[in-house]
Amino acid sequence: MGQQEKVSTSLAGAVSEDISSSLAAVDAELDRRYPGDPGTRQPVHTVYVPGDAFDAGTIRSWGDQALAALDEHAPDAASFAAVLGLSDALAEDVYARVRTKLEREPIEDLRVDFEDGYAGQDEDQDAARAARLISEAYAGGTAAPYMGIRMKCMEAAVRDRGIRTTDVFLTGLLEHGGLPDGLVLTLPKVTYPEQVTAFVRLLEAFEKAHGLDAGRLGFEIQIETSQSILAADGTAAVARMIDAAEGRATGLHYGTFDYSACLGVSAAYQASDHPAADHAKAIMQVAAAGTGVRVSDGSTNVLPVGSTAHVHEAWKLHYGLTRRALARAYYQGWDMHPGHIPTRYAAVFAFYREGFETAAKRLSAYANHAGGDVMDEPATAKALSSYLLRGLQCGALDTAEVDALTGMTRAALERFAAPRRGDLTAGAGR
Repeated sequence: MGQQEKVSTSLAGAVSEDISSSLAAVDAELDRRYPGDPGTRQPVHTVYVPGDAFDAGTIRSWGDQALAALDEHAPDAASFAAVLGLSDALAEDVYARVRTKLEREPIEDLRVDFEDGYAGQDEDQDAARAARLISEAYAGGTAAPYMGIRMKCMEAAVRDRGIRTTDVFLTGLLEHGGLPDGLVLTLPKVTYPEQVTAFVRLLEAFEKAHGLDAGRLGFEIQIETSQSILAADGTAAVARMIDAAEGRATGLHYGTFDYSACLGVSAAYQASDHPAADHAKAIMQVAAAGTGVRVSDGSTNVLPVGSTAHVHEAWKLHYGLTRRALARAYYQGWDMHPGHIPTRYAAVFAFYREGFETAAKRLSAYANHAGGDVMDEPATAKALSSYLLRGLQCGALDTAEVDALTGMTRAALERFAAPRRGDLTAGAGR
């Protein structure tokens, strides 16, 4: 060991103390506004089912219809891979995982829709029925991991109806056993932060009326208007909406067609890869970064129905849009039809299977200070572990293979994925 250097300082300890004191308010604000990702599972998609059409068999029906579409239009791995351009190395594994997923968990997140998709005649009855059926599904083990409703928005014409439907639904859940852990509410067509604040007040009133813990009810904000991205004063309204939610916002969902129409995009060009869509989602992504609020992409309205040729074209489109979104860190999207979910899962599984080995080895090298051909930083280690955890959560990856390549337990992966502020350099392992 070489000669140790003399260490000298010039500043009194009070200097550091004074600086820390001057930044105390900033430290507190950082912790409040940017707590980081919650570390919970994020569904890969949200399925919308009209409130008047939703029933006890909806989830299983979607899975069965998706399997039937595969049987008819891609009955084996080779034919499915040929449609989507999957490599030979991935074809069998992805196809098998897709079929298994459709059999066991065809829908990860379901929203009973009382907004654009709703055409019922008795909304009170349909909202009460949705509450009962969702409660029974959770009690019976047949629910999707996440379920809830999309109510009408806070605009004057439909405000009272949206408030009442929310009240009927939540009251029904309590009457049938309580609020499930996977409960999700979606507030659509938000234009001003004050509408978010109004919904917060509604949820506060419900919690107080039933003696629930303050903040028990969270919600997603649906971004469907130009004003929700850029306010009249030139600020990013979506960032103010997150703040207006007072810690209750769980997600920002992009509404492809309403937003495109708001900007005057012709119907033929309304799509999630339009430049206007990319701009909106980029603003949403930056506004949500570090807040714990997740961003979801929208949907495609090209349905995989009819002839095999048309189904294949629709599948190619949906697969490509989903892969594009994943590469841009939009890990969730909307699916509008049972025929979409085979390609949703194929795109998700291929995304994680393709990068799995490289990600696992890079993370292992970083954790063990082993070096390699890429010099990773703590923030990259966080991204690598998050990638592997997302793959595990959706079924693209298996625990044993991740464990074998990383040499880490799942708990260690979770520590890397959600470090404490200022603790990104902490080691992990068994």
